[in-house]
Amino acid sequence: MNADTILPDELVEAARRVVELNRAAGRRVAVAESCTGGLVAAALTEIAGCSDVIEAGYVTYSNEAKTAALGVRGDLIETFGAVSIAVAWAMAQGALARSGADVAVAVTGVAGPGGGSARKPVGTVVFARAEKGGDPVDVHAIRRDFGDRGRGGIRLQAALCALELLLPISGETP
Repeated sequence: MNADTILPDELVEAARRVVELNRAAGRRVAVAESCTGGLVAAALTEIAGCSDVIEAGYVTYSNEAKTAALGVRGDLIETFGAVSIAVAWAMAQGALARSGADVAVAVTGVAGPGGGSARKPVGTVVFARAEKGGDPVDVHAIRRDFGDRGRGGIRLQAALCALELLLPISGETP
């Protein structure tokens, strides 16, 4: 950590890449966060000039907030759980639709220390990426198991992964 930031250097450097490469591609980004609680948006706003890239950030920690702010259907949450590809995908689609950004990433998971289960233990995090003009059935989502490395460690790894998903794919333009 340096005096210009309150966040770990690796997180700030990842955010810097996202801002620089999306600026060069002329893309605006949005994030929908649950278990990271705004950490992805905070990392992006550590970068001077981020306003060229950031369109919006949504912290939707509760199921009700996911529904109200992002339009995630309650039956998806009831059927699959908040920590699921279906819900992460709906969060990303909702952030994209409501913000007008070119790309949106969603993150939802179990940061612990409690809340885990046999099927979704502490450290389980699900991500989804939605793109403007993209096929809504072409799901770009992943589930990661970061293990029980402590709440802060899980949130940091989740934020790094979410930032990586915001990087432009080679040859991608808005």
